[in-house]
Amino acid sequence: MARDLRLLHSLTYIALHLERMADLAVNTAKATMRTADRQGPQTLCDLIKAQGNLVHRVLDATMEALDKKDVALARKLVELDEPIDHLYKQFFRELARLQEESDIEWASSMVLASRYLERIADHAVDIGERIAYLVTGELEGLYETDEGA
Repeated sequence: MARDLRLLHSLTYIALHLERMADLAVNTAKATMRTADRQGPQTLCDLIKAQGNLVHRVLDATMEALDKKDVALARKLVELDEPIDHLYKQFFRELARLQEESDIEWASSMVLASRYLERIADHAVDIGERIAYLVTGELEGLYETDEGA
């Protein structure tokens, strides 16, 4: 009975995160469409593209972990998310260097897209946590690091 409840609760939680990720994907597409007629600075374009590629990798790993009930892979999602967070911060550092008004206008829409991508990866990490709980029955301390010890 407890396992059935854990399964139901976990799948509901995962479905909620997948829905949020889909909403963020739609918002990313809308932000991209608003800028389709303009070309922004290559550095920022490269950062968004790299971030998107890494998010795709995280999503693939998330689905594989869920499909295979792979706890080790689910726990690895935290590590896969770190470079995405780094690129998100790098985007803002590059944004601060812009001087052309047209570049700043373009980048303001891309800031949203970058944030949406970063949040999609965060939701994937949450799904990974729930996958590990589903398989092991343990939720507490899932992603503890040596830093907290």
